[in-house]
Amino acid sequence: MEHEPLELTLQRLKQERDEADRRYNEALTALDRAIPRAPQPPPTPPAYDDHQVTPLNEGCDVLVPPPARSGVKGRLAAFVWRLMAPTLEKQNAFNSRLVDHVNRNVPFHRQTTQAIDGLAGAARDRADDLLELRARLIAYLQQITAYVDTRDRDTGGRILVVNAALNAMADDLAKRWESLAVREQQFEGRTETRVGAIAAAQEEQRMLLGISQQAVLTVKREMERLIAGGLPAPAAAAAEGGSSASPPSAGPAARATAFAPALDAYKYVGFENEFRGSRDVIRERMESYLPYFDGASDVLDVGCGRGEFLELLRDRGVPARGIDLNHEMVELCRARGLDVRAGDAMSYLDAQPDASLGGLFAAQVVEHLQPAYLLRLLELAHHKLRPGAPIVLETLNPACWVAFFESYIRDITHAWPLHPETLRYLVLASGFKTARIEYRSPVPPRDRLRTLAPADAAPDLVEAFNANVEKLNSRMFTFMDYAIVGANA
Repeated sequence: MEHEPLELTLQRLKQERDEADRRYNEALTALDRAIPRAPQPPPTPPAYDDHQVTPLNEGCDVLVPPPARSGVKGRLAAFVWRLMAPTLEKQNAFNSRLVDHVNRNVPFHRQTTQAIDGLAGAARDRADDLLELRARLIAYLQQITAYVDTRDRDTGGRILVVNAALNAMADDLAKRWESLAVREQQFEGRTETRVGAIAAAQEEQRMLLGISQQAVLTVKREMERLIAGGLPAPAAAAAEGGSSASPPSAGPAARATAFAPALDAYKYVGFENEFRGSRDVIRERMESYLPYFDGASDVLDVGCGRGEFLELLRDRGVPARGIDLNHEMVELCRARGLDVRAGDAMSYLDAQPDASLGGLFAAQVVEHLQPAYLLRLLELAHHKLRPGAPIVLETLNPACWVAFFESYIRDITHAWPLHPETLRYLVLASGFKTARIEYRSPVPPRDRLRTLAPADAAPDLVEAFNANVEKLNSRMFTFMDYAIVGANA
């Protein structure tokens, strides 16, 4: 089976990264342009006009009888008053009711004007708050790419150095191979003995090539072991954020120091029961991984936790064992008759013979590991697995906002979010021949952003809004987990 050359792999990964960056920038630009401007509230209405209320109250009473007089004028005035009094009484009653109505509505109109003024101010403040939140969201999204890039530059530099050394060795071996091919052509037509000698020399060179490659890996492993034993290693220590006195192998393993003390171990058991899900739920989720291990033996479950996957393998007749730092988890597994040991995964793997494992499984573990520790663990897994043996690494998907903000940051033992393409590249760079991404646990539709119906707004606005919603859903509300499924051959 032919495999893609390293140079083509790196070129393809770069093209995929550039394409992902382009799509990310386009989506960010579209989001920036889609932010609406703050609406302009209507002007505050003028204050209630009540300057005529007092005159109305003072002049509403029109029923004023004429003064008493004697003589003809007095009798005439009394006659006129008797004629006009009923009409004036009705007018006076109407005026009283009208003035009473106006007086009753004066407080209402005043309070209404004050309420409208207060609501307009609150609306302006709310619009300003929303604009500030959207601006901060855009600024946050603009920082994600740069933040992730700074995390993998050191690792990328080291990989380039190792690749350069291996390429130089490969070029030297290729030249030797070409020299042998020329010699073979020169000796064509001679005796069968001479041809047999050339064939033997070619076979010897093939064997030497394999030995040389193995020797390079062995020297690399021994140098790392010496560094771990105390030799100065400034670059390794810098990658860990510490001094040269603390080697990279001193980094934490799965579920590191936060719950490592024996008296605190039970707390993480309770944490998993509370937030990860019941044992039955986890067993159901892990059943889909079983076909990768059919026919295998000596499978190792790294960070086995409560032992759900070990029980599934046992029920399927696959011999397996587990390792976990949390002694409470180990005791739970042993109580169910599972072969589980307490200890550090890297130290345990390092003690195993090469090509002795028939498979390796790790669910929700790699996000607990520091980068240097993870790189070392993957390289050890490559050496300890038999040719063709599977490796399955399940972890949270930090590219999904739901997984990152509701699951990843909830667990204080998480050390490093791993982008799917990053973890796949690390598996391939550690020597595995194949590695593919398998996305799992999609975000439920009820938790995704919803689109508008055609009747909700103008067609152009609905189309633009729904397109932006789909872009956000495809980037932020996708799959909460993923697994890297790889093999040694």
